[in-house]
Amino acid sequence: MPPKAVFFDLDDTLLWDKKSIELALRFTAEDAERKFGVKADELVASVRALAPSIYEEFPTHAFTKLIGINPFEGLWGEFGEAIHFKFREMGRLMPEYRKRVWTEALKSNGVHDENGGTWLSEQFIAHRKKNPVLYEETLQTLEILQQEGFRLLMLTNGAPSLQLEKLRITPELVPYFEHIVISGNVGVGKPDPAVFDHALRLMDLQASDVWMVGDNRGTDILGANRVNMKSVLIQHDKKEGANSNPSGSPDLVIERLQDIVPLLNQ
Repeated sequence: MPPKAVFFDLDDTLLWDKKSIELALRFTAEDAERKFGVKADELVASVRALAPSIYEEFPTHAFTKLIGINPFEGLWGEFGEAIHFKFREMGRLMPEYRKRVWTEALKSNGVHDENGGTWLSEQFIAHRKKNPVLYEETLQTLEILQQEGFRLLMLTNGAPSLQLEKLRITPELVPYFEHIVISGNVGVGKPDPAVFDHALRLMDLQASDVWMVGDNRGTDILGANRVNMKSVLIQHDKKEGANSNPSGSPDLVIERLQDIVPLLNQ
């Protein structure tokens, strides 16, 4: 029997966040190449290497893991939400994090310029906001599912301000969903069963009524497993992602979003 609803993850399921980050890094590094004479590719490599380790040094790191906010989101999110003191702490600390990453990346490429690091951190934010990327089949798939009567909910990990900013710059996504559940508003992120239970209460459904579609075994799939919800792993790049987790076992695996349509109707 087909489900009554489908829960979709956002990042790297509907929205190609990794591609947007890749573009923003490249464009910012090209700005640096023109301004400081560094090699763009080498600067990108430095930022990718430095950001995770510097991110871990900040006292908000454990909270970001709980909610699901990665180092590259830290490079452009504003944070500072009033709903939790840790978000307010992130709002205070992330500008320093961003400045450190870009300043140290410049330094590792022979340029000692703190003001340059601040400038590049601002350039990256601007480039990321200008370059949202949806997967080619995202809107078409959502349109078909909506027309066929499936109820849709978005279940995404992250800070409310950041996830809402992603939706602000891709407004065409929003109308398809009855509810948009952001882990930062709930207090825990996927794979914690509590965030799935919250979403089910909003829809007045049981886990058996819903399929979960996402790209991450360790969050989307493991969380669905924990509440006995059918899960579908989307592998856009036809391989496991960096955040794969063998403890998350999908019921189905697809490589294109549109592949979910016939499966739901079987």
